[in-house]
Amino acid sequence: MAIAIMSSGGDCAGMNPAIKYFVEYSIFKKLNPYFIYDGLEGLIDNKIKKATFEDVSGIIHLGGTIIRSSRSKRFFDKKYRAQAYKNLKKHKITKIIVLGGDGSFRAMDVFYNEFKIKFVGIPSTIDNDIFGTDYCLGVDTALNMIRSAVDAIRDTASSFRRAFVIETMGRECGYLALVSAIVSGAEICVIPEMPSDLEYQKNKIELEIKNGRKYILAIVAEGSQKTEEIKKWCENELKLETRVTVLGHIQRGGNPTVYDRLMASEFVKKSIDRIIEKDCKGDVIVYKDSKFDFKNINEIISNKYELPQNLIDLYKENYCQKCKG
Repeated sequence: MAIAIMSSGGDCAGMNPAIKYFVEYSIFKKLNPYFIYDGLEGLIDNKIKKATFEDVSGIIHLGGTIIRSSRSKRFFDKKYRAQAYKNLKKHKITKIIVLGGDGSFRAMDVFYNEFKIKFVGIPSTIDNDIFGTDYCLGVDTALNMIRSAVDAIRDTASSFRRAFVIETMGRECGYLALVSAIVSGAEICVIPEMPSDLEYQKNKIELEIKNGRKYILAIVAEGSQKTEEIKKWCENELKLETRVTVLGHIQRGGNPTVYDRLMASEFVKKSIDRIIEKDCKGDVIVYKDSKFDFKNINEIISNKYELPQNLIDLYKENYCQKCKG
C-alpha cells in the first residue's frame, strides 16, 4: 500500500519532525512511503518520489520542510487536478497525509470528492487558527521565537525612554500576539478579537511613567492593521520616542521545540493509523482538551475558529490587576 505526505501553504517548524516520523512509522506498518515535493504544485507536476530512511536522517532539528511547500492557483482548475490524480495513479498512491491549514484541507476535500484519494490533514500553521483544535503544529516554536525577540527588544528598551511596537504574524487571528503579550508582560496588546481602550491605557501608562516606568512594549497582531496607528499614538499621546519591529518570517523558522517534535510524532502516528481504516475519507486530526480526535473535513471548513475566551480573560485579569496597583 502506497502512502504519501506533502506540505501545503505556509511552512512551520515541526513539519520536518512530522516527515521523519511519517517515513519511519509507514515502514514500520509495512507501507510504501512517498514524498510529494512542492505541495499541490508538485502534485500537478509529478514531483513524487519514494521515501527512504536516508531521506529523513538528520532532519528532526531543522525548521521548515525538506519536501518544500507551495500555494497553487492551478489546483483550482479541474484539468490540473485530473493531472495530479494521474500522477498518483502512476505511483499507486491512494492515501495522502497533508501538513497544512484549512485552505489546503479545502483543496483536498474537492480532490477527494472527484477522485476518491483519501487524506488526513494535520493542522500545521503558526496562526493556530484551525477550527476544532487547541493546537496546530509549529505554533509552539513560533511563540518561542517571538518570546526570544521580545526579550531581546526589552534589553535595548530598558536602556532608553522609548516605546517599542512589535508586530506579530497570524493573518486575522490574534493568537500569537495575545499569548506573547501575556508571557512577555507587554503593556499593550492589540488583536482583532479584542477592542482596545486607548484612553484607559493612556491614563494607566502615564501613571506608571510618573512612578518610574522607563519604557513600554506594545504587541500588535498583523490582522488588526493597527501597527502604525499604535506607533503614532505612543508618540503623540505618551510623548515617547517609538520604534516599530515587524517580526515577519522569523516566526516561521527556528529549530522545532520539544513540544512541536513530540506532537508531530503523535499527529503522524495517529493519522497513519486512521487513514488505513476503511471508513476514512477526508479527516483532520485535532487536539482538543488534551485529547486527540478526528473531525470530518466538512466540520472543519464549515466553522470559524474563535480565540479561546480563557486567554482573553487571562490577559484582561492581568491588565486589570496592574491598573489597580
